[in-house]
Parts: sequence; structure tokens; C-alpha cells
Amino acid sequence: MARSKINPGSKSNNDTGFGNQTNIGGRFVNKDGSFNLKKVGWPYLKRVSFYSWLLELSWLKFLGIICLCYLAINAIFTGFYLLIGHDQLNGFLSTTKWGRIKEVFYFSTQTFTTVGYGRINPVADGADIIASIETLSGWLFFAIVTGLLYGRFTRPKAYIAFSENALISPYQNSTALMFRLVPYKNIHHLTDVKVGVNVSFQVIEDDKPVFKFYQLDLERSRIDMFNMNWTVVHPIKGDSPLLNFTKEDLEISDLELLVQVSGFDPIFSNIVMARTSYTYKEVVWGAKFRPMYHESEDGNTTILELNKLHEFDEIKVASPATVV
Repeated sequence: MARSKINPGSKSNNDTGFGNQTNIGGRFVNKDGSFNLKKVGWPYLKRVSFYSWLLELSWLKFLGIICLCYLAINAIFTGFYLLIGHDQLNGFLSTTKWGRIKEVFYFSTQTFTTVGYGRINPVADGADIIASIETLSGWLFFAIVTGLLYGRFTRPKAYIAFSENALISPYQNSTALMFRLVPYKNIHHLTDVKVGVNVSFQVIEDDKPVFKFYQLDLERSRIDMFNMNWTVVHPIKGDSPLLNFTKEDLEISDLELLVQVSGFDPIFSNIVMARTSYTYKEVVWGAKFRPMYHESEDGNTTILELNKLHEFDEIKVASPATVV
């Protein structure tokens, strides 16, 4: 798009950390808050942090990986026992080959976990050495798993959900860009919560497409207590870089909103943070969010309906300055 389309009264923000290069990989920030970035050029083991990766995995994937590692390690030690021969182990009940393989595997799991029922036991040096190594491996394995479980349970997290779409909605005598967020855990109520919103546009400079970033002025960028839904509003007036935009300009400029929220969690006594983004495809031109809360029947409690976070009604918006 042409640079002249952007409000000349708005000042670009050069402190986002993204530079102004052409974004050839799609969006800058993924919906889940991760950066849409892949680092290459150094060895994989130097670039990856397995600890951080395991902390970020979903619980289902995490437990699945732990189970697979447990089975794989015991399968390897079972192979070692079978390699040195059955005669170095005593106490078998089965007389078939497959039956003895199963018994050796279960003996491995008992040794690995230091349960040691004692029916099958090593009777030669080779089996004793393997069993000793396996016991040490079991201690290390479960120590690592315990540390990971502790890290996952105690890691501070924002527990903030964002609306799927941002909206161009009526606001006072003009229009505004808005989205909303909500803390979805019952007892996680953040305090001193701050939000920052930047918008990126693709512009032409020296006959080259580059991205420019602008920090959006918000109706309210901080709240004392975050216990209900919060609609973040950027009025499209004055120095807003969106002042001269139409619905078609959002796509032409490859618009993306970059959102970052931080606040103090009194449970963990720590600062927590959440990020997300909205591309032009996720901005609905001409809509208004539906209310999320109402009074209880007895009039004593406010009911916050989390399932309505993404709901909105479409309306007509003629331009950033006029609502029909």
C-alpha cells in the first residue's frame, strides 16, 4: 500500500523488536502468543531447550512422552538381559520364549522403579551389572520427571483468554478498534494489569515493501483489578494510524495487531504475561460484542459467561469516522 494512506500525524514505533523487514513468513505473532519464527544456522542441540519444550507441551503430550520414554528405556534394558541370556536370571515361571521375554520386561520395570518383587533375580555378574545400571537410570529418570512435574505445576501463568476476533465498532461519535480478554480461572485475579497494542502495516519505501509499526493509543491501557472481561478500545480519531483506512485497506496493508498483556499474580507473587495477535482476516468490520455478564436471580452475584467471549453482532459501519 502507499505510505500516504497512513495518518501523517501518527508516529511509527521502532522498539517492537521486529525491525522493518518484509515479513515473508505470514504473521509476526501466532494466536497462542508464540513468535512465528524459526531459528537455523547453529546445531540443533545448541538451539533447543528440552526442559522449556517439555514445560510448554500440553499435559496430554507431556504424559504421553513420559510413558513412551518409560517403555522405551525398559525395552532397551530388556534387550540387554536377553542378549546375555536367560541363564543369568532366575525365577521364571513361563516355559515359552515369548512368555520369558514378557517376564524379563516386567523384571526390568521392577528394577527400573526399584520395586523389586524378588521372584526373578540376577544370578550372574552380567545381569547384576545391568540391573545396577538400570537402578541408577531409574533414579535419574524419576528425578527428572519429578522436577518437570514440579516446574509445570508451579510455573506462573496468566490464564487469560482473548476474543477470536477484533472488531471495528461504534465508539462515541466515531468508531474504534476493539478486542476483549478475560481471566478464565476462578481464583486467578490479576492486579495492576497493563496492555500494549502495536499495529503493523506494509508500506513502500524506496520501491521496496517494508513493515512499519505503530503503537496504538488506548481508551484505557491499565486497570487495577482484572476479575471480569476487559474490552480494549483504540479510538480511531486524532493521531490514530487507522484514521484514513477502509475495510479494503486492512487487507491491502497486511495489517496485524500485536497484543501484549502483563499483570501481577498474587497467588504466585510474580508478574505474568500473555500475547496474541490479530491479522486483517481476524478483524471484523462493523460488529459489536455481546455482553458477557448479568446479575444472578437473587441479585447478590454477578454471573460472567465465559462462553460469550467471542460472540458479537454485526452492524453497519460506513467509515472510521461515521457509524450508520
